[in-house]
Amino acid sequence: MLDLAAIQAAHTRIRPHILRTPVLTSESLDTRCGGKLFFKCENFQQTGAFKSRGAVNAVFSLTDAEAARGVATHSSGNHAAALARAARLRGIAAYIVMPSNSSKAKIRNVEAYGGRITLCDPTTQAREETCDRIIAETGAAMIHPFTNERVMAGQGTAVLELLAEVPDLDLILCPVGGGGLLAGTATAAKAVRPAIKVIAVEPAGAGDAARSFAAGHIIPLEHAATIADGLRATMGEPNFAVMQRLVSGVATVSEEAIIAGMRQLWETLKIVVEPSGAVPYAALLENNLSVTGQRVGLILTGGNVDLDALPWMMKQP
Repeated sequence: MLDLAAIQAAHTRIRPHILRTPVLTSESLDTRCGGKLFFKCENFQQTGAFKSRGAVNAVFSLTDAEAARGVATHSSGNHAAALARAARLRGIAAYIVMPSNSSKAKIRNVEAYGGRITLCDPTTQAREETCDRIIAETGAAMIHPFTNERVMAGQGTAVLELLAEVPDLDLILCPVGGGGLLAGTATAAKAVRPAIKVIAVEPAGAGDAARSFAAGHIIPLEHAATIADGLRATMGEPNFAVMQRLVSGVATVSEEAIIAGMRQLWETLKIVVEPSGAVPYAALLENNLSVTGQRVGLILTGGNVDLDALPWMMKQP
């Protein structure tokens, strides 16, 4: 069961294998947004993204018999690299299915950690079918990027650390794609600080979470049109159930705001943040949310970018 106890246990389990990432602040960004902003910098995490938390928890929760034949997943990049690293730490194989349009930087990252990559068409169906075939051939344990409860529990450890450092937050802004981070974040945050609000943020071009939240049931994402490649997945059923119970709302942001927000974070905080990680700040930049006088936690989910194809260097469609 995904609850505070499971997330605390995950934190104990993964602590030797992850980094306790810093929380950064900026007077100029506070002035621009009207609130006090606290950035949890998971772009500094092992493999360059928060995904290491969930992957390590899932892999090290397996019994020896379960782990013996390796692990498998499908992912656009950050979960893939995180699972490859976690598998290497445990000395087992990692079979990774990646869509053919994955970032070259993220493919290189997976390869660097020893992941055995199979490319597929960039559709959910192709990813799932390819992964199912590999599991049938190898007997590997499936570690889903966001519906696995051990993955969700691991992701929730980031906000445990954030609230330990900044306990009096009023609001947390959390990116949402498949919803693993959101489920873990909302579960931990509301258990530790019941009065806190959690807002999910996603690209308008991949806006299934906002539509689903408004409708009260999942509306699958038919086409993701966003540079935030980590947020292109449709919400998972268990993740959506947590969102319905614990999340106060969903904000969507334009591609222009994502790019502008990403660039401002680079220029002001002096750190590398990928488009998916810039989405929460983009909501403030685009004035989708008023945070005047509030203390706001933002999870900068990753920093894996192709430095030869930065969005402000590219022509946008």
